[in-house]
Order: sequence, then structure tokens, then C-alpha cells
Amino acid sequence: MYEPIRTKSVHTPADHAGDFPHRTREEELDIQLAGHLAALLAVTDELGLGEAGDRIAEQVARLRGAPPVRHAGLSDAPAPTLHRRAHALAGRALVVAASRADTVVAILSAERMDAHTAAAPAAATADSPAAPSRLVGAL
Repeated sequence: MYEPIRTKSVHTPADHAGDFPHRTREEELDIQLAGHLAALLAVTDELGLGEAGDRIAEQVARLRGAPPVRHAGLSDAPAPTLHRRAHALAGRALVVAASRADTVVAILSAERMDAHTAAAPAAATADSPAAPSRLVGAL
């Protein structure tokens, strides 16, 4: 009554599953963490924070095995915006560092979050004294 299925099911494992390289969870987390830190480094360099940038670059080099390319691609964003962006990037790096148990990067990320939290209101008042402070994502 029914015709038998003549093609393989999509749920059947591939015959040559070992033909392409796989990365471990740790390798994927290293790649993700290096990406977050590289983005944080770019914003840190744009803010002109040389010593903090050097510490971040050291960790990116450790994770990638090569030093990161550093150039200040200026976005002409105001300083408070850059501090909020850096704070968010440091938070993402902190989450990944915690999941891979990298205490050095976790501490560095937490320090950068604290520094950008403290610097954002000062930068906002320096840019425009009457500007109200807003939380990221607040309406």
C-alpha cells in the first residue's frame, strides 16, 4: 500500500562526519572571548586609554597566539557613548571569561566595567553639563 522510502533520512548520520575539523567548546570560547576583547580594545584605543589598551592587547595576544592589530579607527562618537559601548563589551567578555574559568580576563573585564561606569558620567558632564544621565536600553 505504501511505497518504501528509497532515500536516506535527513536524521541519518553522515557517512563521513570526521572529514571536516571540529573545534572543542574551549576553542570556541577562546575565539569568542578574543573577539569581545578585540572589540573592547578598539573602543579603548579610541578613548585614548593606552595602559588599559596594552593590558587588553596582551590578553588578546595570549588567546589568539599573535598580537592584535591596533589602529584607532575613529568613529567620532561622543565619549559617553564610547564608555557605554566599552562597558557593554567588557560585560560580554566577563560572561565568556567566567564560563571558561579565565580569572585573569574576568578580573580585567570587571575592572574595565568599573572604569567605564565611573568615566561615563564624568564624560557626559564634560560634553554637555545639562545632559541627563540615561541607562542603556531605557526609554
